[in-house]
Amino acid sequence: MVSKLLTIVAITAAAGSLSIGTASAQDAAKGETVFKQCMTCHRIGPDAKNLVGPVLTGVIGRQTGTAPGFAYSPLNKAAGEAGLVWSKDLIIAYLPDPNAFLKKFLTDKGKADLATGTTKMTFKLADEQQRKDVAAYIATFSK
Repeated sequence: MVSKLLTIVAITAAAGSLSIGTASAQDAAKGETVFKQCMTCHRIGPDAKNLVGPVLTGVIGRQTGTAPGFAYSPLNKAAGEAGLVWSKDLIIAYLPDPNAFLKKFLTDKGKADLATGTTKMTFKLADEQQRKDVAAYIATFSK
């Protein structure tokens, strides 16, 4: 009886870990679909141009506030000057609330006095899986 119970617990735990792994996987193809929401303001790819938001080609590994030819908000520039360099994980953390993310970043860096104003990005992406997928898509355009 104990042996059967342990087997059931082990199978249930294994199945649970498989579903967690699947749910947290990043899917660039799905991210491309999600990115269509971002295209109101952003472009990505070899011929992309700045719009309301900066070009996102090569954003991973780039210091925030430094895309050539884009006029960033003081909040975004300050975060870049404080050392914010984009990664997939940071994009995922940024998208639910860009203003709160940048202000927390600056506060955590000891620059709370610069954590004022707002970023130009008003869009928020609440769904964690969509954020992971869009970050995976953006990563396909890394340098």
